[in-house]
Amino acid sequence: MIRLMAALLWRDLLGLLSGGGRGGAGLPLLFFIAVAMLFPFAVGPDPKLLARTGGGVVWIAALLAAILPLDRLVAPDLDLGTFDQLALRGVSEELAMAVRLLAHWLSFGPLLLLATLPASALLGLENETTRLLLLGLLAGTPGLAAIGIIIAALTATLRGGAALSGLLLVPLAVPILIFGAGSLARGDTTGIALAGAISLGLVALAPFAAGAAIRSAREQ
Repeated sequence: MIRLMAALLWRDLLGLLSGGGRGGAGLPLLFFIAVAMLFPFAVGPDPKLLARTGGGVVWIAALLAAILPLDRLVAPDLDLGTFDQLALRGVSEELAMAVRLLAHWLSFGPLLLLATLPASALLGLENETTRLLLLGLLAGTPGLAAIGIIIAALTATLRGGAALSGLLLVPLAVPILIFGAGSLARGDTTGIALAGAISLGLVALAPFAAGAAIRSAREQ
């Protein structure tokens, strides 16, 4: 079973990184960097203003970048009958979704953390702000991935599900955004700890919620 899970993780990760011809992992990364590059043109080159607002912009860019892969998280495999084949091999929907959640985070989380360094440089953020940003994104991106998996499973069979996914993710991610970005204003890690706690709860819940949604879709 462990070998099967490792093979499934590798398959899911490769599929998400390549994107199946629909952008892949590079698309959220380019979007993230593009937002950091364009923001100074929108508000002006004032270093104090950029330093005060840049951290929040990076958080918003990370949230929006997490929306981009949602349409290919679940729906293509549901159409191809992949979950039926996994069920025949004894892999439950919950276990498949736990593996998919890990693959989803690996496909965008570490890349966003790396991209935060050039984004912080573009926005002129101080070293301490960049450190809090990295810690906050490390704590918050697993929660964003968990929300994405749940929403992708719930909307996989709906017409126009991709657009609906983005609309649903934004309000659900607000608590992570508040605590994660709020830590920048306070200059401590209290908000990051709360964002991490929310992320852990979402990561624990996501496989069961997404698995139930997929099982319901298969039975329709």
